[in-house]
Amino acid sequence: MYIVLIAWLYVALMMAVAEATSPIGSVLGAIFTFMLYGVLPMAIVAYVMGTPARRKARQEAERNASALSSTAPNAGSEASGDTVAPVRKEP
Repeated sequence: MYIVLIAWLYVALMMAVAEATSPIGSVLGAIFTFMLYGVLPMAIVAYVMGTPARRKARQEAERNASALSSTAPNAGSEASGDTVAPVRKEP
């Protein structure tokens, strides 16, 4: 995945350099070329390609949280059935 990102950013960088060094180009145009042809599309691609890893990490965290809560006492958040009555003196 990373090799594709690096290669695309290299191509976009070379496009930006060509834009900056061209007699009719400008540095501002080169910055926009790099951002719009390089950084923005690769950020979107990295986000989409990282979705399965994020989903797997979220499911693993949920699985760990459910395992911890099932072994904890009073995991169901219900009152226990064997309560001890308070001890008082008789009047």
